[in-house]
Amino acid sequence: MGLLTTGLAVAAGAGGAVVAAPVVLGAVGFTSVGIAAGSWAAGMMSSAAIANGGGVAAGSLVAVLQSAGMAGLGTAATAGVGTAGGAVGLLAALI
Repeated sequence: MGLLTTGLAVAAGAGGAVVAAPVVLGAVGFTSVGIAAGSWAAGMMSSAAIANGGGVAAGSLVAVLQSAGMAGLGTAATAGVGTAGGAVGLLAALI
């Protein structure tokens, strides 16, 4: 595999992941107006609330994903998603 092809795969993976993250969050129910009723996110929130005695803990995965669904990804989250997508692109190029 050539260096140019590998670089393009990494860039496509990183860019694709950053673009797809908000779409995926909305599709599973973490929307800009709250968690969608009957969605996968609602089930996740229900499970978290049951496990925590009726509330969803601040900083939990549900809370972080809902924050990203409402406000978008912050700089650190965008970097993390891009890095993960780039790694997937690299692995795809090497296979």
